[in-house]
Amino acid sequence: MPLLDLLAFPFLQRALLAGLLLGLLLACLGVYVTLRRMAFFGDGIAHASLAGIAIAILAGVAPLPVALIWAIFVAAFIFFLERKVKLPTDSLIGILFTASMALGVILMRFTPGYQPDLVSYLFGSILSIQNIDLWITAGITLVILVWLFSSFKSLTYSSLAEENAKVSGVRVSLQTFLLYVSLALATVLGVKMLGIVLVSALLILPSATSRLLARNFQQYFILSIIIAEITILAGLLASFQFDLPSGASIVLTGTAIFCLAAIFKRKTV
Repeated sequence: MPLLDLLAFPFLQRALLAGLLLGLLLACLGVYVTLRRMAFFGDGIAHASLAGIAIAILAGVAPLPVALIWAIFVAAFIFFLERKVKLPTDSLIGILFTASMALGVILMRFTPGYQPDLVSYLFGSILSIQNIDLWITAGITLVILVWLFSSFKSLTYSSLAEENAKVSGVRVSLQTFLLYVSLALATVLGVKMLGIVLVSALLILPSATSRLLARNFQQYFILSIIIAEITILAGLLASFQFDLPSGASIVLTGTAIFCLAAIFKRKTV
């Protein structure tokens, strides 16, 4: 079926818009995740969000807003503990995400019957995105991107040389806290699209691929966005055309692009 004919379906229009928005957001944040070596953060938040989703389903309310609030709480708690205890960040993330996921599993025990909402968050279901999900995604994406681009220089400086940034007067702690919260929100939004297991891949793959190809930081940032959008478009098209799971199709598309970039890089070295 031609692409233009596919766009006649409202559910695919919503999926495409949500995917492009999240691709843009996760690609921008993924640059800083890669610079700060925080790949485990997105994975941890995604798994931790299971508790928020389970709480919402048990209470009979919409899962997405509750999961977003829960993710903010977890991100803020990680930020607080980093400054209070002498443990590496990845250890703190590991403790909190396993505890939060365990809580979610226990709460699921009290949820009777089959829960399609919960299943969609576990494995991703971008084609089931509703208008309210799209509006929430657009609103949060806009807020985060406004902050991200208004703080671009200070955030980049603190990511590359934290101590020098502090000496220069950059409010490193505030920038780090806002980055943690932004990552938490973006990750939970991505859970609806890719699922808890796969969402961190879209945070990492575009920036990792771009890093292989870019010659400077500006190219690195722009290429991350372009690669993320191509990954979303191609993955969604493959998913619809061949009746494949959307999240897995998007991740495998991104992985294929990464492998091609790695081969190209090796040949040009």
